Amino acid sequence: MGSEGPSVITVHVTGFKKFHGVSENPTETIVSNLKKFMEKKGLPKGLVLGKCKVLETAGQGALGPLYELLESSVTGRDNESSNMGQIIWIHFGVNSGATRFAIENQAFNEATFRCPDELGWKPQRLPIVTSDGSISRTRQTSLPVNEIVNGLAKMGYDVMPSDDAGRFVCNYVYYHSLRFAEQRRINSLFVHVPLFLTIDEDSQMQFAASLLEVLASLH
Repeated sequence: MGSEGPSVITVHVTGFKKFHGVSENPTETIVSNLKKFMEKKGLPKGLVLGKCKVLETAGQGALGPLYELLESSVTGRDNESSNMGQIIWIHFGVNSGATRFAIENQAFNEATFRCPDELGWKPQRLPIVTSDGSISRTRQTSLPVNEIVNGLAKMGYDVMPSDDAGRFVCNYVYYHSLRFAEQRRINSLFVHVPLFLTIDEDSQMQFAASLLEVLASLH
């Protein structure tokens, strides 16, 4: 057989820096502190925490760094054994009006920014990827969102599935990530969190850790 037991899941995580109206982005704190937090708490069996990166809250102007980051997770993988295990990208973003966590099913091929991003870009009704067709085109995650939501709800979190990640930078990054994930046979998931004023920092760190636990239990 030659197998060394079940393959490992490698999870890479991103958050965002500040942006218009949100001077302190909770996802910057979550992602910056996650490795240290998980070292104390202990990672779920069979799961490795890979890159934890904070992105500029920008669309088109930040695509280069985003794609470098996504590519870095699959470099060398194609030449190695197919039993290298699964790669999952989790992108955290803030929804400043939210009172609960949301796991996003899909992203739309539409950039309509309600305010300029951090590099001053404010597209209106533009397709994110022109070759994908119209702005009504969507891409879905290959991960079982309802199962993930149910697992987190059982752990006591106020969490819901969502079919609308907005049309701002969160949706923009998720669309590109889902497209990349489909091409490279990996997984991508976007998670919206509230502000720390709504759900405190420690609870949100615990939520991120619990999400890793639920993802590890899927396989």
